[in-house]
Amino acid sequence: MNRLGRRGNETLIEMALSADDDTAILTKFKASQSEGEECNGPLSETISTAGSEIPSSSEIDKRHQSKDSIFFRDGVRRIDFVLSYVDDFNKEFEKKLVSKPEFSGMFIQERRKEFESNLQKAGLELETEDKKESEDGKIFFVKIHAPWEVLITYAEVLNIKVPIKENDIPCMVENPLDCMLFPLRLPEQVMHPEPDYFTAPFSKDKQELYLINDQSTFFSPSMRNRIVNYILTRCPYGTEEGKKKFGIKRLLNNGTYTAAYPLHDCQYWKKANDPNCDNERYTLYMEWARFLRFYKEQPLDLIRKYYGEKIGIYFAWLGFYTEMLFLAAVVGLICFLYGLFTMDENMSSKEICDPAIGGEIIMCPLCDQECEYWRLNTTCESSQYSHLFDNVATLFFAIFMGIWVTLFLEFWKRRQARLKYEWDLVDFEEEQQQLQLRPEYEAKCTQKKRNPVTQVSLIIASMIAVIVYRLAVYAAFASLMENTQSLQPISGLLTPQLATSVTASCLNFVIIMILNFFYERIAIWITDMEIPRTHMEYENRLTMKMFLFQFVNYYSSCFYVAFFKGKFVGYPGAYTYMFNRWRNEECDPAGCLIELTTQLTIVMAGKQIWGNIQEAFVPWICNWWGRRKARNNPENLYSRWEQDHDLQTFGALGLFYEYLEMVIQFGFITLFVASFPLAPLLALMNNILEIRVDSWKLTTQYRRPVAAKAHSIGVWQEILNGMAILSVVTNAFIVAFTSDMIPRLVYYYAYYENEDSPMSGYINNSLSVFLISDFPDRNKPKENPENFVICRYRDYRYPPDHERKYLHSMQFWHILAAKLAFIIIMEHVVFIVKFFVAWMIPDVPADVKARIKREKYLTQKILHEYELEKLKERLCQGDKRATEKEFIATEGRMELSRAM
Repeated sequence: MNRLGRRGNETLIEMALSADDDTAILTKFKASQSEGEECNGPLSETISTAGSEIPSSSEIDKRHQSKDSIFFRDGVRRIDFVLSYVDDFNKEFEKKLVSKPEFSGMFIQERRKEFESNLQKAGLELETEDKKESEDGKIFFVKIHAPWEVLITYAEVLNIKVPIKENDIPCMVENPLDCMLFPLRLPEQVMHPEPDYFTAPFSKDKQELYLINDQSTFFSPSMRNRIVNYILTRCPYGTEEGKKKFGIKRLLNNGTYTAAYPLHDCQYWKKANDPNCDNERYTLYMEWARFLRFYKEQPLDLIRKYYGEKIGIYFAWLGFYTEMLFLAAVVGLICFLYGLFTMDENMSSKEICDPAIGGEIIMCPLCDQECEYWRLNTTCESSQYSHLFDNVATLFFAIFMGIWVTLFLEFWKRRQARLKYEWDLVDFEEEQQQLQLRPEYEAKCTQKKRNPVTQVSLIIASMIAVIVYRLAVYAAFASLMENTQSLQPISGLLTPQLATSVTASCLNFVIIMILNFFYERIAIWITDMEIPRTHMEYENRLTMKMFLFQFVNYYSSCFYVAFFKGKFVGYPGAYTYMFNRWRNEECDPAGCLIELTTQLTIVMAGKQIWGNIQEAFVPWICNWWGRRKARNNPENLYSRWEQDHDLQTFGALGLFYEYLEMVIQFGFITLFVASFPLAPLLALMNNILEIRVDSWKLTTQYRRPVAAKAHSIGVWQEILNGMAILSVVTNAFIVAFTSDMIPRLVYYYAYYENEDSPMSGYINNSLSVFLISDFPDRNKPKENPENFVICRYRDYRYPPDHERKYLHSMQFWHILAAKLAFIIIMEHVVFIVKFFVAWMIPDVPADVKARIKREKYLTQKILHEYELEKLKERLCQGDKRATEKEFIATEGRMELSRAM
């Protein structure tokens, strides 16, 4: 096997640590030259690629090169990164910069010149495309190539693992049922684009050990762009106000450069003409990013190879989450069908709809003065629909989801452990790019940060505004539906309660979307002011702030309907008022569960629809608008770097928003699933689409993101664990206090009136009696045309002729005790089962543990044998440094490795 590689005194890149802030900065680059070798000229003309012969400039000029190429003009050196800038500042732009001279054109040019000079000193090779060559004649493109010496130096700095031997451990035993899943499989070359190797961290001193067949392809494009990005984020460009300035991010913010990005390897809809291109983008589009492939498995290994482990682990998690949702969706659909098929057997809705029972029960007005007395059977349809979600299956599904979420999290840990092994991340400690100080960490924060709690207060204020809306408009809806003849045919279905709930839910969704826009920026602003030391610390802090805002923003209205609406109403003559003006809402006689279902459906479905519009149509429209002129030009005038320049930027937080969207959805299907068994089905359908939308936009509409490593989903795992525990509590409270299950069970076992039909009479039993003459003027309706004497209201209170008039009855306390007992029992049962399941399922599969140990041993054996051979060579050559004790120590280490 041909192992190329040069050692010795060719190139040295030294990383020095600044004494004041521990920021790693590139400080020195030495290039030693062989005798008679000429010094390098301008970086656009350097030809230091190891093992390659670069044609002379005259030969290059004669060679026709496709503008779609991903190589320098010589056709040999790969473009690892591209910087773009506009050097044509108009007068309007200059006027804006009068107050900020450091942003003026002269300063920008000087910064750019010094930055590119320092990139040269760091060993990178640059080639500039003049603006005359660009499609619009305004943009300069600086193409960057990392030669072999730079790659091997930073591969060692970043602890990148590279192949040392092909893996000869027998493959895992295949599942006999895999043949049944053949229609879901992708071709082997797509699923596993690379052989499996034993790997070891790269070392410049051991280049003969690695499988270096070809230096130009030894490091994959994703590894190369990660290395170049590492240099760009730490390369200095000068000193301003006594502070060192460095990093491409600052240069992008101050307008020195307009963009910095790695290139896609080809166009997504066709293969590149250059045979040296891998065409992985085309393969991803054809096999992964098209919606017609929705039933196929994801090519995770190819995703990881092209985009890096961090994006690969996201799609692995999203795919696994979607697979697990299938089970929850099936069980939820069965529970819904049970409610549908037993709708006609529900005694409560029968009594409400019966003209002789519900038609004769006169209910108290639901608002002051403007609302009239109404008959119970007007809520016939809503009570029937309420049974779809408020039945015995609700309890079963709530318990099932408590166990499902545990299975999901535990099996994901196992899947994640398998991916860590397959993707060679077992010994992965957060890479230096993550743990080293952020380039932005230059000084201590001198400004006070805004307390996130004060921001949450705005969300609470918005929620109160929606509640006030519900209280204020109910009377208007009641009056409108009573006086408008055209609405009479649908008055049974579209009751004032339902109309208020639907419109309030829609209004709440609009407010949520508006607040999201502000809170995203507030969370980023607060985190930036804190100036976290490391990338990991920055992401974790931002994640917790953003999730706090989103949690309150999305779920506050659902918490209100589930746990507050109808719970603090008072009773006729002594109602409870908000701000002493608006009377608190009451629940429908059939319960508040149907309103919670309505709220959950509108917010959840609306968020998913709006999210897909934002993710798919917005970048597509922006890209179409940006390249509408270039599409009319010939291909040879629209270069690869220009095509990618016109795409949208995925951004450092692009993946963060994808996780956030899915975690918010996870909250909807776990925290409130007892009220809506179809929530997992909606989530499943959305996620099947989400996978293809995310893959499509990433492959076709966005620039290629910089590859990054990650061995897990990070802090999101802890958030999911917390939501899983909270979901048990919320669902227990929903079953106990929001649904009518506990009152019905108490009546069934303790207060029934008919042994042959224990549930008959329940509606009459659940409604208390109020004497209309006891109404104060503030509450009394303006008219009572039928001269009703009494009215009914939903509560358990003594009648007006009782000595404890209008106080809570003993049945109320029985029901309250039963609710509290149910919560305690359900929580303990589910938690015991959850912890038992978590204990029974190991986080790492046994076969993976065994293979990890075996591979570690074999890798260490290979490394030790290599060191032993080198020692033998030194002994044979008479190297005095290779002592007998060193030889014995190396052999002893091999024996110890075998024993372990």
